[in-house]
Amino acid sequence: MIIIKTPQEIEKMRQSGRILAHVFRELMEIVRAGVKTGELDKRAFSLIKKAGAEPAFLNFRGYPKSICTSVNEQVVHGIPGEYKLNDGDLLSIDIGVLFDSYYSDMTVTVGVGKQSRENLKLIRVTREALNLGIKEMVCGKRLYDISARIQEYVEKNGFSVVRDLVGHGIGRSLHEDPQIPNFGESSTGPLLEEGMVFALEPMVNRGNYKVKTLNDNWTVVTADGKTSCHFEHTVAITDGGPEILTKV
Repeated sequence: MIIIKTPQEIEKMRQSGRILAHVFRELMEIVRAGVKTGELDKRAFSLIKKAGAEPAFLNFRGYPKSICTSVNEQVVHGIPGEYKLNDGDLLSIDIGVLFDSYYSDMTVTVGVGKQSRENLKLIRVTREALNLGIKEMVCGKRLYDISARIQEYVEKNGFSVVRDLVGHGIGRSLHEDPQIPNFGESSTGPLLEEGMVFALEPMVNRGNYKVKTLNDNWTVVTADGKTSCHFEHTVAITDGGPEILTKV
């Protein structure tokens, strides 16, 4: 069952989202070649705690760090550590925050240093796919209108959407119903209503959509070794349209 949030709950989620957006603003200031992904994790942990919040990912189902740092062919759940960022890397940073019993979730992909033309296009298309999906989050639409719009735009631009990983509802739990795939048939699925809050997160591959999980049981990579990109926002359906709660 999809949980409908009250205006008071939405306001608490706004607060959580504002904290997460602030963490991203600060973290992006130190992303550059030579920085270890573990340093980004430590900085994010410090910023989240300083804001009076908790890192939502730390120890979630045994995950060992506060953020996910996925590089190049890594799609999601890359574990921060000793890896030093290189010029030309494509870095996806995924962070969740828990504040006053409510979660927010956000991902940004950035190019480290000079990027190939194809990587720049991948970033642009994935970001725009998220924006187009958000625009479908209005009362009276159907859930898979979101999915279909994302898939249509991504595939029109020559890329593929990951099938094995999905977006999700969010609120008092990090993952709530419904699951929100980035592919689907428009005009199908549950009716969208005011008070629904979703974490939309298109994951887009340069090659085909197939993925696999590494031996650490966390890091998901593209099966063909080509780069992947990931953007995510926590978004509420309001009477005035979709509201991005994690807007930077």
